[in-house]
Amino acid sequence: MNEEEVLHILEELKNGNLKEYMVQKEVFLDFRQVLVKREDFKHFRGIAQRGGGVLYHYLQEARS
Repeated sequence: MNEEEVLHILEELKNGNLKEYMVQKEVFLDFRQVLVKREDFKHFRGIAQRGGGVLYHYLQEARS
């Protein structure tokens, strides 16, 4: 997964076009590397799933 794809997915979550997005464990590190660079990083919540995937949601209020 390249940086452009990750940025597109994150924007879709932020804009509400996607309610949630499942990141498979094989691409998690690539995905997270792009995510943590964002200014609104704390608005994204990732919930670990069985098997190593992470389910991401966008929150209107930043988490602490």
